[in-house]
Amino acid sequence: MTKLSVNINKVATIRNARGGNTPDVLKFAQDCERFGAQGITVHPRPDERHIRYADALAIKPLIGVEYNIEGNPKGISKSRPYGFIDLVKEIVPAQVTLVPDAEGVLTSNAGWDTVKNQAYLCDVVKEFKACGIRVSIFIDANPHMIEMAAKTGTDRVELYTESYASRYAAGREEAIKPFVEAAKVARDCGLGLNAGHDLSLENLAYFHQQIPWCDEVSIGHALISDALYLGIEETIHRYLDCLNA
Repeated sequence: MTKLSVNINKVATIRNARGGNTPDVLKFAQDCERFGAQGITVHPRPDERHIRYADALAIKPLIGVEYNIEGNPKGISKSRPYGFIDLVKEIVPAQVTLVPDAEGVLTSNAGWDTVKNQAYLCDVVKEFKACGIRVSIFIDANPHMIEMAAKTGTDRVELYTESYASRYAAGREEAIKPFVEAAKVARDCGLGLNAGHDLSLENLAYFHQQIPWCDEVSIGHALISDALYLGIEETIHRYLDCLNA
């Protein structure tokens, strides 16, 4: 079964726009679990423009579902005296997803070059796995990059699905092809498989139908946007329906 992990960054963005604690990010994480989400994802960035390092720490003891923390292991908080690696090792989530975000980017926009960064990723993966944390590497639908990711010792890869989502309306059969190929390579390499970025109620069911062995999808922007109209409980139920179709 493919699990739904809800990325709650956008909830923190709304809170931060006014200060204070409305909406309550911690309660929202708990409510997502209560309404059926099988995971919570956060992606703290050094400027803490949405999820703060303090949020990431506070969420862990409040939820019983899988906790996934995304980010660039090179990131250093601008408000706390330590970096992303220190944060993850203190929290010990179920999973850490390594994302090669450059500082100041609006959103994640590329996967790792696992050839150029092979030695570095090997070291980071080893460090997290020594703490008992499952590791996933954010990656483009590129078979060679996935094969090289497997050599780092990572447990999973997360397919960067922006190109699938952007091409879906023009022809979903063509849009999904490179992702099916990449998913098969990951499976052949013995890697678990996650996916995320711009997956939505429009395109999720077809993605899941074509790649039913995907372990987890992490969805934030579209899901939170849908919740403005549908409410978060109904929205989570609809996303779960896409995965159960």
